[in-house]
Amino acid sequence: MRLALSLTVAILMVGSFAWASNNNSNVAAKKTVKEVMKAGMAGDNSLFKKVAGGSASAEEKAKLLDLLIDLLENDAPKGDTVEWKMASGTAMVAAAKLVIGREGALDELKAAANCKACHDKFKGK
Repeated sequence: MRLALSLTVAILMVGSFAWASNNNSNVAAKKTVKEVMKAGMAGDNSLFKKVAGGSASAEEKAKLLDLLIDLLENDAPKGDTVEWKMASGTAMVAAAKLVIGREGALDELKAAANCKACHDKFKGK
């Protein structure tokens, strides 16, 4: 039930962001999965590691949230689309909770961003 609620919230948030982006020409274009990984997840000094380590600024947390929204808006490179939306939506919701300061959000984000599990299921060539 909690996962279904999280996914519903994620879908509503993505819809809101999509509506806003269609109505605001200043909003950046959606990044591809590869661009999200390069901009936020890859490397020892990645934005994700900074956020997960607890040393990120509010602006950096918001940037990670934006990247995870882009991730959710993309199709899975391979694998099941519903599982992709659930996995990326869970990470996006955890990042949103972190941005607004919800207790336990950092642990939720760390749990949701399991690189190996995600890559095994969804990573393309």
